[in-house]
Order: sequence, then C-alpha cells, then structure tokens
Amino acid sequence: MQTIESSATPATAVSFWRRLKDLLGLIRFSHTVFALPFALLAAVLAWRDYPFEIRHLIGIVLCMVFARSAAMAFNRLIDRNIDAENPRTEGRHIPAGILSVRIVVAFTSVCVVGFVLSTLLFLPNVWPVILSLPVLGFLLGYSYTKRFTALCHYWLSAALMLSPIAAWIAITGTLSWTPVLLAAVIFFWVGGFDIIYATQDLEFDQSVKLHSIPAKVGTRNALIIAFLSHVLTMVCLFGLWSIAGLGTVFLVGVILVSGLLIYEHWIISPEDMSRVGVAFFNINALISIGLFVLGAADILVTNFFSKT
Repeated sequence: MQTIESSATPATAVSFWRRLKDLLGLIRFSHTVFALPFALLAAVLAWRDYPFEIRHLIGIVLCMVFARSAAMAFNRLIDRNIDAENPRTEGRHIPAGILSVRIVVAFTSVCVVGFVLSTLLFLPNVWPVILSLPVLGFLLGYSYTKRFTALCHYWLSAALMLSPIAAWIAITGTLSWTPVLLAAVIFFWVGGFDIIYATQDLEFDQSVKLHSIPAKVGTRNALIIAFLSHVLTMVCLFGLWSIAGLGTVFLVGVILVSGLLIYEHWIISPEDMSRVGVAFFNINALISIGLFVLGAADILVTNFFSKT
C-alpha cells in the first residue's frame, strides 16, 4: 500500500505541473508583460502623492494576472472551433487536444473569482470591487468582436488601456489626466500592433467571414492605419511626459520608444511580413518594460535631486 501511494504522489505532482504549464501556455502568460508594466507605472505615478502600501502593489499584480488570464482563457474557449480551422492556430491547446474544454472552463472560473477577490485588497476604497464585474464583462466581451466589427483591434486595446486607469482609481479613488493619457498611449499602441499581427490571418478571416482591419482593407492599407495609430501613440507619450510632470529620463525613454515604433514599421512591409513575430513580441515587450523602468527611474532621480 505504501509503495502504491509513494509512486502515485510523484506522478500526481508531475501531472499537476504539466497541466499548469499547459494552462500558462494556453494564455501565453509571458505576454502579461505588455500590460502589467503600464499598471505599475500608473501606480508609481500615483504614489508620488499617495502613500505606498504593499497590499496595493500585491493587489495590482494579482488583479492584472487574474484578469488577463481569465480573458485569454475565455478567448481560447470561444475561438476553439475557429482555431481548429486556421492552419496557423490549429496547434493551440484546445483544438490540439492538449487541454479539455472542461479544464479551461474551470481555469477561467478560478481566474474570474481570483480577480474579484483581489479587489478586496483595496478596501476601504470600494471602487475596485464595484467596477470588477463591469471590467471583466468588457474584457471577456472582446472574444466576440471579430464576429461583427473590424474595429476588434481597438476593443482589445481599450480592454488593456483599463489597466493604468484601474490601478490609479484603486490607489487614489479618483481619476486625472495622467492615467488617462497613459491609457491613450496603450489604446493606440496596442491597436496598432494588433492590426500588424492580424495581417497573418487576412486570407483566413476573409474566407470564414471574420472581421478585422486587414481583412477589410488589405495588408497595405492596414499597415498605414497601424502606423498612424503609432504616430498617435508618440503624441500621447509626449503629452504624458508633459502633463505628468516627468523629467529628462522619461523624455529620453519617449524618444527611444518613438524610434522603436518607427523601426517596427521599417522592418515589415506588404511584400515582406516575415518579421511580424519580431515586431509583435520582442519590440513591444521592450517598449512596455522600458517605459516602466525609465518612468520609475525618472521619479527616483527627481526625488533624489529634490532632496539634495
């Protein structure tokens, strides 16, 4: 009996960790890097005028992880049949049989509950609790948008832009132009790079009558729209630098990010979309993390010189 139990326990542990790894792969957990730094940057900016509390930091991280995980898992559930038909996505976890629908439904439910419970860390500020379900509804609603509007890319970006606004409200209980401009940066930035990413599925989307900007206007015009969206990102970044009262360090970051956005469009063209993956993940991850690091550094440098 002891032999059976001792052999079963390691096998159960291995199965658990394998399943967890598959779930993290399903939601592309590493892509949390796109939104989390912006929520943290909003928090750092808010903490200039409001007291830092470790529970707020933990709450922001937990809310971001649970909300994004719930939205991604729900998207994979809703799109599982479409993914199975698309050669680019047929290897994803549900259509490939790596994860069952039942397990993904359970995982999504846990993440939804985890998100709502995480908002309790901000009490006595009740706004995060009150807004938790409407925010989740908007996030999960993105999964249906490709079925009825080519502007689905901007529903996604609107969902992600809620992160700095939500973090600011959670800490301050108020709203101001600083998180709004930071949200605008995310809105135009994510909308632009999601349009670029969607060019990979142009022919498939047209064949099954799914909506996207590339499917509606073609690759060349879609890339022009994406570029204009990123020009507006740059404008909002300079506006954020000015309105938030940030200094030279962040200004350097804004200039560098503007250069990266231009480079992102330079390495792709309607004739050569082979580097979409580089433009989508590598450059955009660098932009997200870089803005947070330089924003936080700018505040630290400003505080240091103000005390000397």
